[in-house]
Amino acid sequence: MKRISIFENHPECSEDCVDGMTEALQSSYEVERFSIEEDLDEVLSYSDIIAFPGGIGDADTHFNFFTRRMGNKIADFIDAGGFYLGICMGAYWAGSRYFDLLDDVDAVQYIKREGATTRRSYATTETVLWNNKLEDMFFYDGCSLVGDESRFRTIGRYVNNDPMSIIQGNVGVIGCHPESLEYWYDKKYLEKRWHKGHHHELLLGFVDELVK
Repeated sequence: MKRISIFENHPECSEDCVDGMTEALQSSYEVERFSIEEDLDEVLSYSDIIAFPGGIGDADTHFNFFTRRMGNKIADFIDAGGFYLGICMGAYWAGSRYFDLLDDVDAVQYIKREGATTRRSYATTETVLWNNKLEDMFFYDGCSLVGDESRFRTIGRYVNNDPMSIIQGNVGVIGCHPESLEYWYDKKYLEKRWHKGHHHELLLGFVDELVK
């Protein structure tokens, strides 16, 4: 069973998101959590997949936790055959300003893109086309993955046709929150959009596809 190590640092990489990822993936993967206090070399030595979840805050808080040298270690881990999974904040961090793991593609704010169906940073759902099926997926200021689409596989798209979830080599990133849990849907406008665990199955399938 492959081991996934998920970075937890509330609220940027929140406990809620780590809980959701754990629930979605633990049936097929050994899931561990790690914090900034732990030795990154040791974490990478026992991991098959290193994962960075979403949360609340500015992506630039990345620099509060990870030096360029630490980022290089993660890039070396990917080059050596390891895998990277990023959701929302973790997807932004795969981009050129942060870990710089994506080739000729970058993670940019969906809400600022032409044709975006929301312009506000708040909890909602976005209609996405995931493997050619429409889904209302939990969204909180997630990213579009913009670049040369011949360089990656697109798993999900927003309604403006921007890639929302992609796999490029050993890197898989997702702008929305398929790991969302039922208690996240705590507003009237969200209650009927709870996916009843179906999006956890999509996330598990995404990770399976990533490491295949």
